Amino acid sequence: MSSQATPLGRRERNKQQKLERITSAAAELFAAHGIDDVTTQQIAEKADVGTGTLFLYAKTKGELLLLVQNVHYAEALEAGRTAAEATTDTLDAAMALLRPIIECNRVQVENGRTYLREMVFGNPADAHHAEALRIVGETEAALTDVLNRDPRIGENRAATFARIVSAAMFVTMAASVNAEASIDEIAADVRSQIAALLDR
Repeated sequence: MSSQATPLGRRERNKQQKLERITSAAAELFAAHGIDDVTTQQIAEKADVGTGTLFLYAKTKGELLLLVQNVHYAEALEAGRTAAEATTDTLDAAMALLRPIIECNRVQVENGRTYLREMVFGNPADAHHAEALRIVGETEAALTDVLNRDPRIGENRAATFARIVSAAMFVTMAASVNAEASIDEIAADVRSQIAALLDR
């Protein structure tokens, strides 16, 4: 029995290529102009697909942003995990985990804030929304692992604390009052909230 994957048929290859073109076009336009100043027509034209085809992959601009940003957030989470593993102090390790996510969110602030709104209020039946929630779940699991290092917390409380920290980070990044805040300011705010939670 061969362990090689079965090659994709032409139709599946075409679908994959269209998805890649749409993702690339949306990423480029959102990064250059922000989600509010980009139309689905512009994305379709840049991806060289019809708008009807575009809507087969994402029904709204919000879903397109989720499609684009989920990839970046997953990469940020992996970078954070690696950094946290190399950090011994619990608070420092938690921040090592979260800092790449904060940086990812602040690449284009309005896109980052819109992504968080879509993640919270979007349709959970949408695949891109479900993927965003999966990344949040993985972030909370990684935080739980970090917090479990502190013997004062305990396993059950670590999972609860991880949900609190995750929520605090996302609210801090999404808050209008922080729209002009730098990465360092957001990170310092999140760190102070974690320190208070850990009674440090």
